[in-house]
Amino acid sequence: MSPTPEPAPRRLVVVGGVAGGMSAAARARRLDESASIVVLEQSAHVSFASCGLPYHLSGEIESRDALLLHTPASLHAALALDVRTGHRVTAIDRAARTVAVATADGTYDLPYDALLLAPGAMAVRPPVDGLDHPAVHTLRTVPDLDALTARVAALPADRPRRAVVVGAGFIGLEAVEALAHRGLDVTLVELADHVLPPLDPELAPLLADELRAHGVALHLGVAARSVTTGADGAALVTLTDGTRVPADLVVVNVGVRPASDLARDAGLTLGATGAIIVDADQRTSDPHVWAVGDAVEVTHAVTGAVGPVPLAGPANRQGRRAADAMLGRRTTPQAPVLGTAIVRVFGLTAAVTGASQAALARAGIEHEVVRVHGGHHAGYFPGAQAVHLVASFAPDGRLLGAQAVGRAGVDKRIDVLATALRAGMTADDLAELELAYAPPYGAAKDPVNMLGFVAQNVLDGTMPQWHAADLDAVRATHLVLDVRTAAEHARGHLDEALHVPHTELRDRLDEVRAAAAGRPVAVHCQSGVRAHIATRVLLHAGLEARNLSGGWLSLVLTHPDLVRPLQGARS
Repeated sequence: MSPTPEPAPRRLVVVGGVAGGMSAAARARRLDESASIVVLEQSAHVSFASCGLPYHLSGEIESRDALLLHTPASLHAALALDVRTGHRVTAIDRAARTVAVATADGTYDLPYDALLLAPGAMAVRPPVDGLDHPAVHTLRTVPDLDALTARVAALPADRPRRAVVVGAGFIGLEAVEALAHRGLDVTLVELADHVLPPLDPELAPLLADELRAHGVALHLGVAARSVTTGADGAALVTLTDGTRVPADLVVVNVGVRPASDLARDAGLTLGATGAIIVDADQRTSDPHVWAVGDAVEVTHAVTGAVGPVPLAGPANRQGRRAADAMLGRRTTPQAPVLGTAIVRVFGLTAAVTGASQAALARAGIEHEVVRVHGGHHAGYFPGAQAVHLVASFAPDGRLLGAQAVGRAGVDKRIDVLATALRAGMTADDLAELELAYAPPYGAAKDPVNMLGFVAQNVLDGTMPQWHAADLDAVRATHLVLDVRTAAEHARGHLDEALHVPHTELRDRLDEVRAAAAGRPVAVHCQSGVRAHIATRVLLHAGLEARNLSGGWLSLVLTHPDLVRPLQGARS
């Protein structure tokens, strides 16, 4: 009796490298030594650290080669992968299970048993006249980096060197910082009314102040209209408000769109945003085709919104999951994404996770917002820096989203809060988290715990609150009570507010009652802690009172005209 023939090795074809594609190819090899795995990458670089590009432009990462994580040769040596750069897939024949490949030498068809698409995303081309001007660049790929670096190096050193960055998102801010580090005078243009649009507007002024402190000129709420050549031969960027900004180079990063044309032309199902629809195992509408990365549609864990989320972390996890599914293994279904992201802006760090207040409002999700301004380590230990935290909670206490800005400790808090979001934690859970404490590292009541404490008080009615955005309405209907110290009051205050330091409040209740004249009392201190004490005193005394969420620190972020000098109030 003849032996049963062994099944032929599976033929896996991966279209696109970098995060999702290479993660899938590497995982597939670790799971199956016999599989034929071919990676087709249209560019010259199959595996590079795209998030590191701005930091080579700045000079912090000295060696360009440090960004090139792997080459076809290193991937063949380590994982026996057949990596073909300069090979562009032009079509998918789903019936024949082949892909058409174009190279510098011609075309060929490549068969597959399982096909993975990792085409990534393409830079959005905004409606700006003159984007083909030689001074205009983007910053997404190694060739983009090379072109920008060469342009900067070629600029004369005997006169001011000028750059305009269009788009104040994550990549735009990193480009601003990089170019400023290289000695250029930088102008930043953003269509939204604040920098880093995913950040809630109340925290964005911290970033704007930091940018201005480093010489960056801001044009917010306007767009670039055209790029032309000025009288001196340099570029001239004209904005929609008529402003003209001269520039030796222009960096345009206003967002990306899914590179899903190949999938669309093959008849695969796309979503409303143009991203490829996949199931929990990354499988497309074709049972033999999977897709991962910036080109696929994902679901937001909090709002339920669907669309692409161009982040390296989800792409890597999707690649791993797809490889398991392609080889018939049990998979962990794709979890909805949180959109956790972080960026450095000179000396500040800004980070987000979950849903912003704007996203919750768009989704019609009821929520309560709390704010704390705690130190990144114990206040009595030298060098404590404020971590400005804003978080949203559902009426049942579930954490829905959080954002943070500060000079130290931001990444730690956002990572804890992202983990809490994934676990479905509530305000009660945050209050009880046991976090590492020693004076150089944290506080016995960490800012994350403080978010939980404050949210508990707000949600159970212990601390009625008002928000900085409600200032005009509060001024018209409430007595505003400032319970800060005399020194704090002298640095800036609301003219109509009654000033009673919280340590004197119990002895001056009659004065407050008379000033209130039957009106509710809107209390505030510097960050909200002392005003909580004052609010409780007033409530026990029979007055209607509310505490300003985040205190004066949050108020001046929303209303910067209230205090001079601003820096004293934002420290």
